[in-house]
Amino acid sequence: MKKISKYIFLFAAAIAVTSCDDYLDITPVGRVIPETQEQFRAVLTTGYSKYPEHKSLTTLRTDELTLNEFSEDLNIYKDIFIWKDGNPDRITRDFQYQDLYNVIFYTNVVINEASKKVAASEERNQLIGEAYALRAMAYFDLVNLFGKPYNTATAGTDKAVPLALEIDLEQAFVPQSVEVIYNQIISDTQEAEKLINLNTQTKGLNYRFSKVALYSFESRVYLQQQQWQKSLDAANKALAINKDLVDLKATSVFATKYDSKESILALEDGYINRLKGASYASPELIAAYNRTTDLRFPLYFLASGSRFRIQKGGNDDQKCTFRTSELYLTKAETQVQLNNIADAKSTVLAFVKNRYTPTGYVDLEIAINAMNATDLTNFILEERQREFAVEGHRWFDLRRTSQKQIVHTINGTDYTLIKNDPRYTIIYPANARLNNPNL
Repeated sequence: MKKISKYIFLFAAAIAVTSCDDYLDITPVGRVIPETQEQFRAVLTTGYSKYPEHKSLTTLRTDELTLNEFSEDLNIYKDIFIWKDGNPDRITRDFQYQDLYNVIFYTNVVINEASKKVAASEERNQLIGEAYALRAMAYFDLVNLFGKPYNTATAGTDKAVPLALEIDLEQAFVPQSVEVIYNQIISDTQEAEKLINLNTQTKGLNYRFSKVALYSFESRVYLQQQQWQKSLDAANKALAINKDLVDLKATSVFATKYDSKESILALEDGYINRLKGASYASPELIAAYNRTTDLRFPLYFLASGSRFRIQKGGNDDQKCTFRTSELYLTKAETQVQLNNIADAKSTVLAFVKNRYTPTGYVDLEIAINAMNATDLTNFILEERQREFAVEGHRWFDLRRTSQKQIVHTINGTDYTLIKNDPRYTIIYPANARLNNPNL
């Protein structure tokens, strides 16, 4: 508990170092602008603190949850759950389009101003590098929420989101293509690589980017683009810094915890408490696990009558954006795609050895060694579903792979997201469309 309290205190204290309202919210009218290293750090810390909890909302759109029809919060989430994006109930939670641009605004202040006003130092480089990385991550989430899934053949014409790289409230925010946004993401990560000089962040400050977090992010970006070799290379660079896995045979603890040996970037909560109280694990999610041999099942789920509550998420000590499990599964998937089947099997086995009982692992070892490339790919994707349940990965994984049909049921009525449904791309929120006629 002391460690958890320390984490919460450090994060809250960092946010409160100088309330960024003193610097940014009034900057557009030209009153106060940050001048010192400490002030620019406070600006960026506010950007981190404002990173939105959109992953919970994407989880609602997947095959991971079913809603509690008797929850008082049902109407907040129902229209997201049934993919009713065009004319949702007025109390439906919006996807945090504006919030992501607010984060970008804070990063732009650091990127554009800190190098002019703060003397050169390793600390300044680290700060600006983090700002580039955080801006890239915000754009990655924006393009994967509101832009079509990346397709090399059509990315140049597929509509995505506006690009804002300067502190200019008068500019016209016109949507750019998916390709333009991805190019900017990659450009920002390349700038971040030149500047970030900390391999890791200390526990309690690991909501900030480090080299291992940046490499993990790059691996995720390239995976989404199906640039297999680049994704593998980035994953290997991250694993060279941290390759530790939580062994659930030794200790039944959430690998998502900020002080877990797997933790790389502890920024986001993929399953917030309010949604936790309004939902259960879907039958499809429960069916994905072997309840006898998979050590994650009793850790992740708790029986509630005929249904299962999800025990992951909802606490500050479980904020998790990147962790080593993702690196192992990304590495295995890219190795299969690059036809390194034997290496992929070794990578998968190194991972699952930490997630199953000894008996379960023996059976899996036999099964995995007998798999062809297609079966191995499917197994890796199924392991991603099991490992990252309600962490916010599933929607992006479905977009980049099968875009499968999903059926959600409320009060006996079925609602269907058909295979390759256009609703795999979320429309801009109504308030964003109202405020920007270019959308």
